[in-house]
This record gives sequence, C-alpha cells and structure tokens, in this order.
Amino acid sequence: MRKWLTTLLVLILVFALAACSDNKSSSGSDQTAKDSKGKTTLRFATWDSGEALKIQEEIAKKFEEKNPNVKVQVEAYGDGFDQKLAASFGAKNPPDVMYMWNFPAYFQSLEPLDNFIKSDAEMDMDDFYQGLFNYSSMYGKVYGMPAGFTTRVVYYNKDLFDAAGVPYPKDGWTWDDFKAAAKKLSDPAKKQYGFGVRPEPDTYDLQGFVWSNGSSFISEDGKKINGYMNSPETIESIKMFGDMVKDKSAVLVGGKNQQSGDDIFKAGKLAMWESGIWPLEGFKEAKVNFGTVEMPAFKGKPVKGVIASSAVSVAKDSKNKKLAWEFVKFYSSAEAIKMRTADLPVRISVVKEMKTEQDPLISPFYKMLERSNDTPAFLLNKNWDEINRNLSAAINAVMLGQDADKLMNKAVKDSEKYVGQ
Repeated sequence: MRKWLTTLLVLILVFALAACSDNKSSSGSDQTAKDSKGKTTLRFATWDSGEALKIQEEIAKKFEEKNPNVKVQVEAYGDGFDQKLAASFGAKNPPDVMYMWNFPAYFQSLEPLDNFIKSDAEMDMDDFYQGLFNYSSMYGKVYGMPAGFTTRVVYYNKDLFDAAGVPYPKDGWTWDDFKAAAKKLSDPAKKQYGFGVRPEPDTYDLQGFVWSNGSSFISEDGKKINGYMNSPETIESIKMFGDMVKDKSAVLVGGKNQQSGDDIFKAGKLAMWESGIWPLEGFKEAKVNFGTVEMPAFKGKPVKGVIASSAVSVAKDSKNKKLAWEFVKFYSSAEAIKMRTADLPVRISVVKEMKTEQDPLISPFYKMLERSNDTPAFLLNKNWDEINRNLSAAINAVMLGQDADKLMNKAVKDSEKYVGQ
C-alpha cells in the first residue's frame, strides 16, 4: 500500500509544471475523447497487482455496466507507480483518476473535490471515518476520497503459543509482555522465532511505535527534528527490535535472500508478526490457526497507531472531470467498497451492515483506528523525503545491530539543513 518515494528530479518537474498549469474550474464542461465505438475512455491508474488488481478491474466493469457509453482503462503501474504518475503529470497527460496517498507531493496536480462534494446530494460525507480526510486534504481542501485504510496489529500463531504454554496476548499488553513471549516462543534450532524484524522497515510504519513511546520523528509544527528523531524514547522504540534479533528472540525477514514475514508466518515458523490487513486473507487460505491483537503499549503510556490510507483523486489536467467524479463517487459507494478485501471499509454504514467490527480478527484494526490521531511526518514538512533518506539509512543499520544513538544523532545532523527550507 506504501509506494515510497519518487525521485527528486521527477518531483521538481511535477511541481514546476503543475504550478504553471491553469486552474480550471470543476464546473467547466468536459472535453471528452471517444474511441472507435463512440465510448468515452476514462483512465484509472492504480498501484495494485495480482488479486487486488483483479478487483479493481471488476469495479471498473461494474461502472461500465452502469455507464454503457464509458470505457474505463485500468492502468496498473505496480511498483513504478510514483515514477509513472509523476512523469504523466509532467507531460500533461495524466490518468483521469488515480489511487493516491502522497498528497504533499502531488496535490498541486490534483483537482480539489470540494465543489463536486457540495453539489452532489448523494455523497454523504458523514458516513466516512472523518480521520481519514486528514490524510487526503491539504490546506483546507479535499483532494481525494478515502478508498481504503488499514491500521497495524500483531498477528499471533495460536498453535505455537499452545505448544510453548504461553497465554495468548490480550489488548492492554505491554512491550515487556511482547518481548518475554517472543523469547519463550523462539527455538533457533528449529528455525522458529517469536517475531520477525524487517531489516529495511518503512519509517512511516515505525511512527506508531515512536508515538506510543511519547515521541515522534519531528515536532508537531514540522520545524524541529533535534530532540525528536534522536530522543531517548525514539531510540528506545527502534533499538528494541535490533536487540531482539541479537538475542535471537526475533529473526530478520524480507531482506535480500530472506523469506518474507508473511511467508514464514504461513509456514508456522513465526509466532508473532506485525502488519496491516493485507496478509489476513492469505493466512486464512494457508489455514494458519491465528489471532490478532492490538499493538503493545510502553509501560504507563497510551498505545498509538498509524494509518496506511489510500484515496482516489482526479487529475487537474483531466479532460473528463465530471465523469471522473462519477467514477470516484462509485468507487466510494457501498457496492464498490464491499468488493475490496485488501483494505478495510471506509464507510461507517458498510462496517455496521457487514458487522465488520464484530469479527474478532478485524476488531483490533478498528480499535487501533481510535488510537491513530497523530499526524505523519510527511504531512508536516515539505522536505520530508530528503530527511527520511537519512532516517531510513540510520534505522536500517540499527536493525542490523549497529549503534542506535550514534546513528540517529548523525541522521539528525545530516538532515537539519532540510528542516527550515
């Protein structure tokens, strides 16, 4: 779901061209281009692949059924999503509608949706989880309708817990509980471990741990990293995972020549695994006897989480803005939301109808949603990409057992020149 990050040159090109583009009114008439069958082609770009892409294509077909004069061209950009999207913006030939997450980087190339929303009586904005709009709005304007989200929880293998005589984790547990269980559940001789640590974790995902320990990577006003990124609490949050690898209560997963954590969990060799909603269906298909639980807490501190959210947006340079809005509206409908299984429903009515929150495997994700009210760093500073390169390099080295204090302080020193720009 996180497609970090476009190259600096491409982003500069996007901003330069977007700034020069004319700000066309969303109430203007569409200049539709029709194919040989007289149908209007609507381009929709997604980063999805595999089964998730098939679902996107099914949603496109449903929209075509409701709009016989429209052909939706699904463009699967995959891992090259950001680069391809940025290049299309720069060339003034973007898809009409696209998946979106990095609004600070792209919002100048997107059409604000506020006028569409206000003039569309069918769009019930109160039916969406309101916190999700924090991730798709910039400077008071909505640039994307929430499409899906996930928080992060701990998956645990019940069979491994039973075999080791370790009680299942419960909401309200602590990181001390987590580490103690991981140690009891590890048996390196059998290549079985209590937890899986990513050697190159996404710093975005790590923010939940840091917030839970009372710190953050950057100040709330986005103007300071010294005392935040290198605070004792931040360093403790990161260092504990490298320490678990050292004492063999955890194993590195998902790096070069390493199996993914998902695959090792499926194979019954990983007792606990931290992730979003994405692997849940795969674990069911693999017939793993598993449960989910909300994230552990640092002693005496409230648990906090981070949201991975996606939205659908309309390109400012689209020649089919009204039609693009109709597609965005359909994509936000209960019918389309029910078709998607790789993320969690964004509409309250759908959650209630499907009784999603009552599913014991899903409930912890919604509990973590209630705890996810901090603002991610990339929304606080326009130069976060540059800062994050240094932060990522430091954290990757910490996961491999190097000195956390030295590395995090160096990351701050190397990044401070970007903070005030």
